[in-house]
Amino acid sequence: MLKKISPYWVCQIAGWGTYCVIWTFFYITMRTRPQPFFFDSLFLAAAEGFLLTHIMRSVIKAMNVTRLSLEKQVTYLFFITVFFAFCYSFLSVFIEEQLEIEEESFKALSFFNKAMRTFTGSFMFFLIWNLVYFIYHYVIKSRKDQFDKIHLESLVKELELKTIKAHINPHFIFNALNSIRALVDENPERARTAITELSNILRSSMQAEKLETTPLERELNIVQDYLALEHIRFEDRLQVEYDIDEDTLDQPVPPMMLQTLVENAIKHGISKQIDGGRIKIISDFRDDHHELIVQNTGKLNGHARSDGFGLASTSNRLKLLFGSRAFFEIKDVNNNMVEAKVIMPVNGL
Repeated sequence: MLKKISPYWVCQIAGWGTYCVIWTFFYITMRTRPQPFFFDSLFLAAAEGFLLTHIMRSVIKAMNVTRLSLEKQVTYLFFITVFFAFCYSFLSVFIEEQLEIEEESFKALSFFNKAMRTFTGSFMFFLIWNLVYFIYHYVIKSRKDQFDKIHLESLVKELELKTIKAHINPHFIFNALNSIRALVDENPERARTAITELSNILRSSMQAEKLETTPLERELNIVQDYLALEHIRFEDRLQVEYDIDEDTLDQPVPPMMLQTLVENAIKHGISKQIDGGRIKIISDFRDDHHELIVQNTGKLNGHARSDGFGLASTSNRLKLLFGSRAFFEIKDVNNNMVEAKVIMPVNGL
């Protein structure tokens, strides 16, 4: 049965129960004269406090005060405490007058003066209640944030590992090796260059695990090596264009992300076209953001294509690194072109 009671209700009942016990102890051990209505006033005060603090909690939850910044929480804490302390004071005096259970020293005072004398004590009780409530939620939130941080770090590592595995595409490696083998006799110089290009791609994949971001210029070099190898296989069926603003070359991007988009464009776009097609890579600044675009010949056929972990990892990594400041979409443009667009914050902004 007790397991079904929330911590809030346990604290609420225990807190106001303790309030009654403490005042009873002081009354029994330190009273100088009898107070006929002491217990009536005490239990009435506890019941009013119980009710008003519960209403106060509902107001705090409705206003999402515990989710605000610390400075705003302190401000709201003060004004909410003052408001409910006034409510308690006026309600307490009104009920005691109606039930005629006031202390003799209070009867000669006006209603407003009685409320003001009650306000000081009620303000302290409500302030203590709010401090306990806010500290509790602050500790819970801090623990949750710490847990989320640890979980996020674990997820980042898992995503990095999956990304690395996804980029070491065995089909691409086999195709590249077959292309190089065909060049060994007819064009040895090109074969040696192709081996270097393949080595660069594999080395970059291995190093991606250690990096959160890397300069765009380095990513472009890897993509150029990748496209050079694919050009051996596709020959004139693959046309490549670059539209790169040189000022964007030092902008940080997730490692191997651009190759993911280009590889996706080759696999699902160019390779599906009988006559091949065109890939265009664009990098520019637009509206205080870094815009990275990969366009390729082809169609989505009404839905975003999925290359296993590839495109999903692009969205996840952008969200983990840049949060809501980054955006990824893939869509049809013009008559027979697909556009994958990544928008990221400019470094330093």
